[in-house]
Amino acid sequence: MAATQGLGPVKREPAAVVIANRLTEAVMDGTLEPGRQLAEAELAGQLGVSRGPLREAMQRLVQQGILRSEPHRGVFVASLTDDDVRDIYLSRTAIEVAACRLVIGNDPGRTADRLTGPLRAMAAAAERGDRAALAAADMELHKTLVAESGSPRLRRMAETLFVETRMCLSALTVGYSAPIDLVDEHAAIIDALRNGDERTLVGLLEEHMGDAVRRLTPGRPAPQLPADARPV
Repeated sequence: MAATQGLGPVKREPAAVVIANRLTEAVMDGTLEPGRQLAEAELAGQLGVSRGPLREAMQRLVQQGILRSEPHRGVFVASLTDDDVRDIYLSRTAIEVAACRLVIGNDPGRTADRLTGPLRAMAAAAERGDRAALAAADMELHKTLVAESGSPRLRRMAETLFVETRMCLSALTVGYSAPIDLVDEHAAIIDALRNGDERTLVGLLEEHMGDAVRRLTPGRPAPQLPADARPV
């Protein structure tokens, strides 16, 4: 039989990458809660891996800020301070505003259509009172928005921020006495995007991010983007 041309070997991800992804998911869904110390031997046994790639995976996550390493103490799941939350949302605002501008200049109607799926999932979760599903759908909507920008660098910058956001997003959904309000905020953002209204879209997105910071860090003002970074 003649060899099939053009096919290469299947690429396998290094074990450390797979382990890092598993640990990241556990941090995002709360299985590994903030402040928890990670015991290498216990984790290696639970994951069925050797300690070498586990250490490498943990070091990756330390570099990303998802875990923290303390000399002579060990590795812990990061705990987000109020300043961390403000910085996360300030950074997300800058990235997502840039993504919105790229989308507006390309095919905003297509992107709006692609955001309706996560929005419907948010609405269904809000209706049944499933705050975990609401948080997951919320995050999926924002990931889709950034992905639709077509910028691989915006996507890369957003990845760690989205993980850090998931670490506090459950607390955010609790801050809404009526979770449908969170759905309505996203619906308004999608409407502005579909209409190609950049000024309204950016304003709604900035207000949405600022409101999240206010709910997560009550008592202190949310940071603002510099005036020259806002739409004119």
